[in-house]
Amino acid sequence: MVWTMNDYPSSMKKLEKPVRKKAIDIANSMLDDGYQEGRAIPIAIEQAKEWYENADKEKVRSYEKSGKPTKRSKEGKEKTNNPERLEEGEVVYSHDEGWAIASTGSSQASQIFNTKDEAVKRAAEIAKNKGTSLTIYRADGAIEDKRNY
Repeated sequence: MVWTMNDYPSSMKKLEKPVRKKAIDIANSMLDDGYQEGRAIPIAIEQAKEWYENADKEKVRSYEKSGKPTKRSKEGKEKTNNPERLEEGEVVYSHDEGWAIASTGSSQASQIFNTKDEAVKRAAEIAKNKGTSLTIYRADGAIEDKRNY
């Protein structure tokens, strides 16, 4: 799942805005690298708090005002997230390990669930938060349902 300043884990609720933004960026990057949500969230919060304590005030203000979240590539170079990713719909499809959800056009599942109902429920939440669509596929690959939010 891609978190935003409008949709983030409840454990980040009481963080100051720049700390929350940094924690969201770190957590999104960790998820991209394959970390599980339960592990990524506390690590991201702690790293964001440490960053805030050690960064100079001008850097914090600049980061807070920047409109585009950033993340680190595997090589450690800073890059800008693709803003179109938030406009992509969600898809639910059969996966070797159960039922997967992913953004439209993504080559990799963002989450995998044991049941289709669980996957549809989560994908619908994401699509509603992003204001996009949800496409649900049958096990045979045929489209079962399309929803717009």
